[in-house]
Amino acid sequence: MNKKIAPEDLKAWRNFTSSKETIENKDHYLDQKRASTQKIKKVDLHGLSLDEANKKIEILIDKYFMEGVEKIIIITGKGLRSKTSNNPYVSKDLSILKNSVPDYINANLKIKSKIKSISKAEIEDGGEGAFYIFLKKL
Repeated sequence: MNKKIAPEDLKAWRNFTSSKETIENKDHYLDQKRASTQKIKKVDLHGLSLDEANKKIEILIDKYFMEGVEKIIIITGKGLRSKTSNNPYVSKDLSILKNSVPDYINANLKIKSKIKSISKAEIEDGGEGAFYIFLKKL
């Protein structure tokens, strides 16, 4: 099936492709609009023990889920000042919040059922010392 292009359409196409004028990025506008309306909470776990951090996370996920929060930024730190390296009976990797909190969440079916996904944080939100929790809708 061969369709001919109307002369007006051909002229408009040539004008468009030869023009130096840029086109507004509408997706960027929509992303900004969505980000400004998205409910986001930030939680800093610095200085908490593993038990304290896990309890706090469980309580806040329940609370934020009920409030309709879409995204939680969890700041754990990178574990650079962790004192676990002084104790030979403690696993350094398992006792650092950045590793243990996501493991706790994945093992807890009650709170995991409220979570859509977990992902690494962007550098502006903490990079390696943070992660995102995206909650499901009620």
